[in-house]
Amino acid sequence: MKPLLRLLPLLAALTLIGAHAAPLRWAAQNDILTLDPHSQDHNTSNAIGNHIYEGLTRLGKNYRPEPSLATKWTYTSQTQVRFELRRGVKFHDGSPFTADDVVFSFGRITQPQGTKQTYVSGIKEIRKIDDHTVDVMLEAPTPMLLQNIISFPIMSKVWSEKNKTTSTQDYKAKEENYASRNANGTGPYKLVIWQPDQVVKMVANADWWDKNPSNVTELSYLPIKSPPTRVAALLSGDVDLVTDIPPQDFFKLKEEGKVKLLEGSEIRTVFFVMDQGSDELRESSVKGKNPFKDKRVREAMNLALDREAIKRSIMRGLSVPGALMIAPGVNGYDAALDKPLKADTARAKKLLADAGYPNGFELPLHCPNNRYVNDEQVCQAAVSMWAKIGVRARLVAAPFATHSQTFQRHESPFFMLGWGVSTYDALYGMQAWGHTRTNGADGNFNFGKVSDTRLDELIQKIKFEPDVPQRNALIKEALLRIRDEFLFVPIHHQIRPWAMKKGVETLHRSNDYFEARYTSIK
Repeated sequence: MKPLLRLLPLLAALTLIGAHAAPLRWAAQNDILTLDPHSQDHNTSNAIGNHIYEGLTRLGKNYRPEPSLATKWTYTSQTQVRFELRRGVKFHDGSPFTADDVVFSFGRITQPQGTKQTYVSGIKEIRKIDDHTVDVMLEAPTPMLLQNIISFPIMSKVWSEKNKTTSTQDYKAKEENYASRNANGTGPYKLVIWQPDQVVKMVANADWWDKNPSNVTELSYLPIKSPPTRVAALLSGDVDLVTDIPPQDFFKLKEEGKVKLLEGSEIRTVFFVMDQGSDELRESSVKGKNPFKDKRVREAMNLALDREAIKRSIMRGLSVPGALMIAPGVNGYDAALDKPLKADTARAKKLLADAGYPNGFELPLHCPNNRYVNDEQVCQAAVSMWAKIGVRARLVAAPFATHSQTFQRHESPFFMLGWGVSTYDALYGMQAWGHTRTNGADGNFNFGKVSDTRLDELIQKIKFEPDVPQRNALIKEALLRIRDEFLFVPIHHQIRPWAMKKGVETLHRSNDYFEARYTSIK
């Protein structure tokens, strides 16, 4: 509880900002990585940024796109969409929002050092027509345009130029810029302070263009790594909401009835990534070649994993063992196809022997210890399972901030990753981590160096296919290609209940984005 106790004086002081405020304290295990809205496609950073920055569209209660900074859009042709921008909107510093900011933000998010290019996939250019009108020029018909641009945050061109932050932060190089520590959006909440590993503090934007039905005028996000400490803070009243209740505490809290629980799944799949592109695996006992290039080795790694045991002993039933790389609730998901291989140590050993590794091999396994539900414990269990087939994985566990920088520098030959599908469509993930890496949106999160010609062809077709049945057939083929070529080692899809004080009313979101605008507190 010591880290939490150190926070209490800071939170008390910040609460004085609004004498009649209704404060809400929200806790989860990991901190944001950055405040730069174009730098890192990281769920917690995005969820915080979603309160500060906005896109041309936003996600409605029904998970469909609705107007935000754009009030209307018209397809003047299949490859040209005219967006009418909302008038009278101001950034938090009081400067007006105009078409110049949209054009500037498009140029910024497409810079290769960031990892969010997927959200503007298919856009060739954005042209200013006048101060409140832009034309979005497409490479080809783009079915996911309105869903994608929900996560295309608009920054102030003037503010960015003034603060020498026109370039997106290069997070993997440990670069800092003004936007990585400061923020100036148009959204419902203004940043007050970010103290890393302690608190992100925001206050309601009284000049927000929309009518905010929430009475939450102060919002504090507290990263509390320790599961027992998070639960204790909720039960003691030191926090109001926890969005990642540990599975080991969920059923006890439910039985005791002292707090309110919102049960729901999350559209996130947790999996292991294998470096399939390097000629030799970094820090491996195998020299001069890469075992993961062999499909038999990849299949063996999948066969050795007992997903039902992980669900039972580590996740306490709060997971869905997975074979597909997308979760229930995502367009393209089919439960009939999501049947994981039954653990088979004998067959896995034979596959390794047939591939030329009868005694297995050794390599590091990089895992976060504060990002996904029981992430380090899942990795520990997997290490034991792979040891049974002779694969000796040396566990390297680190906070996600360090873990993310490591794999983005291509220093992790084997690592854990989780992927939530913010667009609710299978293309988003497949394009990011499944397509051969380019300098653009295709493969922008492919740090396992996956390169499969047929999968690339399918993804390109899915991006631009306007016919829904044909597009979904292509998605199915791509998902089966990923599954049957064993390009990854999927573990499970997370189930993510939230817990809160009984006076809190909010809307559970399967994308794990808590939104204060859907929340009230007594």
